[in-house]
Amino acid sequence: MIAVELLDFEHAWPRHSHAKENAIRARGLTPARCYQLLSRAADSREGQAHDALTAHRVIRRRRPVDG
Repeated sequence: MIAVELLDFEHAWPRHSHAKENAIRARGLTPARCYQLLSRAADSREGQAHDALTAHRVIRRRRPVDG
């Protein structure tokens, strides 16, 4: 999957669920690998230009919560 496809997929499936895991596996990826690639896609210029809101949500979600 390319950056644009990953962000479109994440936009369609914003919450983690068993159904989302199945959809990830149906695309030939493990959930861990999908999230690694999604993180790179969110950091990329191409990804941010394509869907800035989803890209920034992915970036915010991986930051640790203080307190």
